[in-house]
Amino acid sequence: MSLLYLLDLLGTAAFAASGAWAGVRREMDLFGVMVLGMVTAIGGGTLRDILLHDMPPFCLKNETYLWLSTFISLLVFAGHRHLGRLQNPLLYCDAVGLGTFVVIGTGKALSFGLGPFGAVLMGVMTATAGGLVRDVLSNRIPLILNKEVYASACLVGAGLMVLLHRLGVVHELNLILSASCVILLRIFAIRKNWSLPHAE
Repeated sequence: MSLLYLLDLLGTAAFAASGAWAGVRREMDLFGVMVLGMVTAIGGGTLRDILLHDMPPFCLKNETYLWLSTFISLLVFAGHRHLGRLQNPLLYCDAVGLGTFVVIGTGKALSFGLGPFGAVLMGVMTATAGGLVRDVLSNRIPLILNKEVYASACLVGAGLMVLLHRLGVVHELNLILSASCVILLRIFAIRKNWSLPHAE
């Protein structure tokens, strides 16, 4: 089992938890909480695979992602009264998931022969589309449209991965550097309260 796969599972769990938590906060029933948890965790990768015509999508080829998303969503629903203290740890796990999903999406797009723009787009989509659907379903302004350093961190990481790929950097090293870039940007943004400029 590779480190990238383990981080992918960690990111899936963190994304499922954030989706399920959004459902709990909106006072949804068990089914609603599970739907939000699942679309947040696997929505971006599923959309990527559909656009790349890689069928069936990754989560149907390896049902571990579906089982993990379901289990985490049920766990959040059952123990939501005790989850307030875990909000910050979940944010950091979310950052790890964000970086991992970006490099998985970008790397897969490059392997399918997409150009730089398309590869970056697929990387960002893999990391953020699930959260976008979560926010729309829970009637919130999507996080990626807010001033937070979130999608912008994904753009930087995906762009770095494409650049290093063009420069011939070893794939494994490229994965580590690009994912670390996204993770560190997101963590610093959380800790330092960084944000992008916004209209007054």
